Amino acid sequence: MTDAFEKIRNAEEQLLCRSYSRYPIAVASGQGSRLWDVDGKEYTDLLAGIAVTSLGHCNPELNETLARQAGILWQVSNLFYQEPQLELARALLSTTHHAKAFFCNSGAEANEACIKLARRYMRKVKKRDAFEIITLEGCFHGRTLGTLAATGRASLSDGFTPLPEGFRLVPPEDLDAMAAAITPDTAAVLVECVQGEAGVKPLNHDYLRGVEKLCRINDILFMCDEVQCGLCRTGKFWGFQQAGLAPDAISVAKGLANGLPMGAMLATDEMARGFEAGSHATTFGGGALVSAVATRVIEIMKRDNLAGRAAELGAETMARLDEIRLQFPDKIREIRGQGLMIGIELAFEARNLWLKLIQAGFVCSLTHGYTLRLLPALNIDREDLHKFCDALKLMLAEG
Repeated sequence: MTDAFEKIRNAEEQLLCRSYSRYPIAVASGQGSRLWDVDGKEYTDLLAGIAVTSLGHCNPELNETLARQAGILWQVSNLFYQEPQLELARALLSTTHHAKAFFCNSGAEANEACIKLARRYMRKVKKRDAFEIITLEGCFHGRTLGTLAATGRASLSDGFTPLPEGFRLVPPEDLDAMAAAITPDTAAVLVECVQGEAGVKPLNHDYLRGVEKLCRINDILFMCDEVQCGLCRTGKFWGFQQAGLAPDAISVAKGLANGLPMGAMLATDEMARGFEAGSHATTFGGGALVSAVATRVIEIMKRDNLAGRAAELGAETMARLDEIRLQFPDKIREIRGQGLMIGIELAFEARNLWLKLIQAGFVCSLTHGYTLRLLPALNIDREDLHKFCDALKLMLAEG
C-alpha cells in the first residue's frame, strides 16, 4: 500500500463509523467507465457504484444539466409545487403502466413507501385489516429497520432486533409455499425479479407470473423491487417487463440520478388512493436539482436505447463467459444474469481472484464469497468487457 492510500485509510479509522469493509482502493476521480486512485492508477469500473452511475462517471450531458439547474433552484422542500418534479414524473411514468409517483432519496426509502402504501391502501381503501408483506428468501430490500425485516437475513439484522413485525419470508420458485403463506392478514407480495445481492439470480418468468396470479386471485397487492434491476439494467426498461408483469407498485433508485441520492415509488392510480395529504412525506425527495438530473437520465436512456444495448451486450458477454466456464468446469459453476446484470458463480472461495482482478485494473463486486457480480455502466465500451473476460480466463488458467 502506498503512503497516499495509508494516509486516507488511517484518517478514516479516526473519523468514520466502522460500518464498511472497503475495497483496497482510494478513488480520486472518474470519467465514463474509468476510475483513477490517489496514486494515478487506472481501473475499468464494472460495478458503477453498484448499478448507480449507469451513464458513466461525470457524464458531460448530466454535468451540463446539473450546472444549469444549480443556477436556478436547488431545494425548497415538498411544501411547494415544482415543475422539475413534474417533468421527472412524466418522464418516468412514460416508461411504465403506473400513473402516480412518490419521490424519496434511496432504494430503502422507496421500499418503505411501497410497504407503507400497501398497508394503508388495504386499511383505508379496501377496509381490510391486512398488513403482512410476503418477501422471498435471498432478497435484499434495504437497511432501515422496516426493510431489514422485509429482507429477513439474520447476518444483516444481527444486533438490531427486535425488528418490526408483519413480514413473512418464503422460498423463491415455490408457488405452493407462496400460496400457503397468503392469509387474511396479507396485504402484499414484494419481489425482486432478479435478486442482485443474492448473487444475480433471475427468477423464473412462469414463477413470477404465478405469484402475480396468486395476488390477483386473493385480492392482494403485487409489488416489484426495481432498485437494482430497473432502469434498463436487464435489457428492458424495467425488470418486471421481462416477464410481462403489471405490478401495483415498484421501487426505484440507484441509477435514477446517476449518483445523486434519488429514489421513487411508482404506483397505479388505484393503489395510490392509499395515500392522502400528510400520510407520508420526505424533506429532500424530488428536489429540483436531483429531479432535473434524473429527468435527463431518463431522456438519455430512451434516446440511446440503452435497454436494447444492455440486452445485446449482456447476451454477448454472458456467451463469452459461458465459453470460459466450459473450459474451466471445475472452477466456474454457473453464469447467471439478464442484460448488464451478470453473476459469475465460482466453485471456490474467490476473494484472492477478486483481489487479483482489482490489481489488474478491473473493479467488480464479490457476493457471498463465491460470485463475481458485474453491473457496468450501460454505455460501457464493448472492448472493456472483452478485456475483463480475457483477464478472467488467464487468471483461471494460471490457477
